[in-house]
Amino acid sequence: MDTQNPNAPSHAHTPVTGKKHSNRRHPHAGLVHDNTRHTTRFTVIGNHLAQHPELSLLAIGLGTHIQSLPAGARVDIKSLAARFPEGTTRIAAALRELETHGYLRRVRERVPDGRIITRTISCNQPGHRTTDDRTVRRSHPAPKKRAPRKPLPAVPQPAYRAPTLLQQATDLLTDLRRHDPRLLLSTCDTAHLAPGVAAWLERDVSPTAIRHALTTDLPPEALHRPAALLAHRLTAQLPPPPPFRAPAPPPTVRHPLQTCDGCDRAFRAPTPGHCRDCRPERAELLEAA
Repeated sequence: MDTQNPNAPSHAHTPVTGKKHSNRRHPHAGLVHDNTRHTTRFTVIGNHLAQHPELSLLAIGLGTHIQSLPAGARVDIKSLAARFPEGTTRIAAALRELETHGYLRRVRERVPDGRIITRTISCNQPGHRTTDDRTVRRSHPAPKKRAPRKPLPAVPQPAYRAPTLLQQATDLLTDLRRHDPRLLLSTCDTAHLAPGVAAWLERDVSPTAIRHALTTDLPPEALHRPAALLAHRLTAQLPPPPPFRAPAPPPTVRHPLQTCDGCDRAFRAPTPGHCRDCRPERAELLEAA
């Protein structure tokens, strides 16, 4: 019979044993490197990452990419997903792998504007930290606390803090911004300055004169603290008390006009009766009776 079975092998295959591996029998059949020495734009990657036995190929590639980036580059999931086609789910899983094996660390810190962010630290050799997390935080120091303001200078005090007088002083201070926008005062500054203005009002100084004293000859540049300038002027330019004045005599009482009962002449008296000329005659008649 000359019919051949096409499914039968044409010859028997010799099993390949470990000692007779094709690469071992042919040492030049494997990978061959055609390397050129880099002098610019290169990154040194350790074989412990490139040949990591437990990391996925995506994690190894992503770790290599992150180590090649400059400081300050964005390596959050959304930024990496916009750069690579793998998607946010696979990239997030690869980042967790790198974090598990020590190639990434995440540190929460507060930035100068008060927000709390998560900063990613890339480690090219896990287990050999050159800086701790506190050093990373110190590289972005917290904003310096503003020194507390010095208290405002003291202002003159009125002899009697009448509510109406203090309200008039407060209204005058509030109105100063209409004459110079730089004299916009806070509520606390106004409350501090109001007794000083009341002391001027108490000394018979008109509101117009006080406003003129506070707003005339101001410096042309911006006022660093207008309330301090006004407090100084209220104290340094405080006028003396008004001169002593003797109390005015009481006004003369003017009685209403009355008609004399004897001669019908008009005269001033608190009650009706007789005028000055008719009173003696009236008295004589009373005595004779």
